[in-house]
Amino acid sequence: MTADDETTLPTDQQSPFVLRRPTLEDGGAMWRVARDSQTLDLNSSYAYLLWARDFAATSVVAERDGAVVGFVSGYVRPDSPGTLMVWQVAVDADQRGHGLAGRMLDHLAAAVPGVTMLETTITDDNEASRALFARFARTRDAQHEETDLFVKAHFPDEGHDPEVLHRIGPF
Repeated sequence: MTADDETTLPTDQQSPFVLRRPTLEDGGAMWRVARDSQTLDLNSSYAYLLWARDFAATSVVAERDGAVVGFVSGYVRPDSPGTLMVWQVAVDADQRGHGLAGRMLDHLAAAVPGVTMLETTITDDNEASRALFARFARTRDAQHEETDLFVKAHFPDEGHDPEVLHRIGPF
């Protein structure tokens, strides 16, 4: 682990959270946090293990007292190397209210070299995520565009809500 991999976050008092790159050993905890969120599309545990291994440089986990309590998973878009695509943001229910999701996003945006744009998709009914990303754009005085990306017809499974693309930047 290098100094860039881990950050202790100061607040009014010393923050109890440590932000760092995920390791293979964190994949199971990322899956558990996603499952327990009861709002994210849950992927197989195998997917989170691969994510922790293959996309660690573009993802972050939050630890408290040695346990993973949140994560942001992302990747740099192959056809747009300055764009970080945020796939999932999750924080354990008992850790919410500390601004942890925003801190993880800030950490990740600063940790990925060359990134000047951020993208994510959000369903219209996910007010918390919409507010999180609007705040991210506002604090950077960056443009924030919303466009339909995946409509119901794109999803092969019944009942998946449309996903709106949020594009933020440059920052």
